[in-house]
Amino acid sequence: MSFTGTRHRRAATSLTRGFIAVGTGAAALLLPLLGAQAASAAPTAAPAARTAAYTDDLDGWIKESLAVMAEHGIPGSYEGIHRNVMRESSGNPLAVNNWDSNAAAGTPSKGLLQIIDPTFLAYHVPGTSTDSFDPVANITAACNYAADRYGSIDNVNGAY
Repeated sequence: MSFTGTRHRRAATSLTRGFIAVGTGAAALLLPLLGAQAASAAPTAAPAARTAAYTDDLDGWIKESLAVMAEHGIPGSYEGIHRNVMRESSGNPLAVNNWDSNAAAGTPSKGLLQIIDPTFLAYHVPGTSTDSFDPVANITAACNYAADRYGSIDNVNGAY
């Protein structure tokens, strides 16, 4: 003889649903902790270095600066940086302007993007050198300044 009735599941009470939710929540909180504890027992590998190799020339300095700028949300493009570097210093990281109004006031413009020391210090980007002649630090600080003042180094088409 076969059973031909409908099977009814007892309706869950709100109290039962509460226990289920709490139990599920506790498991969700404990599982990552238990997994982390088990993972800590396993041998760990050294973290992978995330530094890329950059050439020690204008191309490499611009590419490294763009990487730092991306980490800090500073806009700019290779073309915009290169165009301004060529106009400001012809690509010479040790260029110093000893003849303009900044120089006359005692703070000559320096480096690839001809930035004065007070501006360099104000717009210095953490993780770069504090030497305004350092090509990557110079480009990055100048691009940070240009972003604040003009929206991007890409918008700079003359002395700034």
